[in-house]
Amino acid sequence: MKARAHISAPSLAVARGVARPGTRAVAEEVPVALSYNGTTQAVMMASPADLEDFAAGFTLSEEIVKDLSEIERLTIEAHPNGIEVQMWLAPGAEARLARRRRHMAGPVGCGLCGIDSLDQAIRPLPTLPDTPLSLTPAQISAGAEALRGAQALHDITRAVHAAGFFTPDAGLVAAREDVGRHNALDKLVGALARTGHEAHAGALILTSRVSVEMVQKAVLAGAPVLVAVSAPTAHAIRLAETAGLTLAALARGEMFEIFTHPHRIATARASDVA
Repeated sequence: MKARAHISAPSLAVARGVARPGTRAVAEEVPVALSYNGTTQAVMMASPADLEDFAAGFTLSEEIVKDLSEIERLTIEAHPNGIEVQMWLAPGAEARLARRRRHMAGPVGCGLCGIDSLDQAIRPLPTLPDTPLSLTPAQISAGAEALRGAQALHDITRAVHAAGFFTPDAGLVAAREDVGRHNALDKLVGALARTGHEAHAGALILTSRVSVEMVQKAVLAGAPVLVAVSAPTAHAIRLAETAGLTLAALARGEMFEIFTHPHRIATARASDVA
């Protein structure tokens, strides 16, 4: 289904104390229910676009399915108060769904709403294999700049986050936007899985800060490098270090900072160029 990601809202623009009537494009957000085998498992406030990607990425990130072949059918149904994405899972996914229970009706800023165990919130992650991926500082900067150019909804509304996938050979392969930063990354993960792109071949790039759940999603997707234009939290850094994830943040222009596993980014030390 195709839904409007933004609407035009009346506003008063105030400059130097003078108000002038006008309109402003504002991002739409709606409740999106994710249902499995007839039972609603999560309700997220999200942008009503790329919902097939969102459902696929969320289901993979939550480890409900091992791969998309375990989602046997997916339908999207619009309701007066929101949108329902209905998925039917293969029998083998039922036990994983029961272990990873989430009952959400929370704001988009909360990526862990409703998890009923502290152990589930900080779940153990696999250690990423040491892939041959190597990026230059110029490629990190180019990836962040390319993502900035792919944010059509943000350009209109100034109210959404984006996540992109960048490879040294192809540049920015895909980008997704959403009012929720977790949703944007789930949409991107789903888009990569649905198009057959392997996350281990490049870097995930975010417009948001890096929190624990963003590291979790990146590692479970198999991406060896995560780049963000904003800063990471302390626990996100610890988690990235343990999982073998290269974490770079505060990427603005030609500058960024590497917090973990710098060997995947080819840089010269200041002492070498002084």
